[in-house]
Amino acid sequence: MAEKEEVTAETSTEDAEKVVVEPYDAADIDFDTFCKSDMRVVKVKDCVAVKKSKKLLQFTLDDGSGTDRTILSGMHSYYEPEKLVGKTLVAIVNIPPRAMMGIVSHGMFLSAECKKGKMRL
Repeated sequence: MAEKEEVTAETSTEDAEKVVVEPYDAADIDFDTFCKSDMRVVKVKDCVAVKKSKKLLQFTLDDGSGTDRTILSGMHSYYEPEKLVGKTLVAIVNIPPRAMMGIVSHGMFLSAECKKGKMRL
C-alpha cells in the first residue's frame, strides 16, 4: 500500500520537479468544450471513509452555491479522511453524477501523482 502523506498547503520546487508526465493518448477536445468545464475551488467540510470500500472517501464540500456538494474519490490509500477536513481543493462540478457504492458523486477533484505512489491534491 502506498505511504500516506500529511496534507500540506505548499508544494516545494523539488516536488514539482519530480512530477512525471505520462504520454497523452486520449482524444483531444476543442477549446469550446474545455471552456464548458466548471472548475471551482471547494472547501472540505467533512470527509469519511465509505463503508465496504478500501479506496473511496466521501467528501462533503462547500462549493459556494449555498448547498453542500458530495464527491466520492478513490484516494483513501493516499490520505486519511480527517486530515482533509478544512482543506481547499479544486473540483470539476459539472460532470454527470455517478453512483458508487450506493452514493451519488457530483464532481471530480483535480490531482496529480508527483512520484510513484504519492498523490497531491
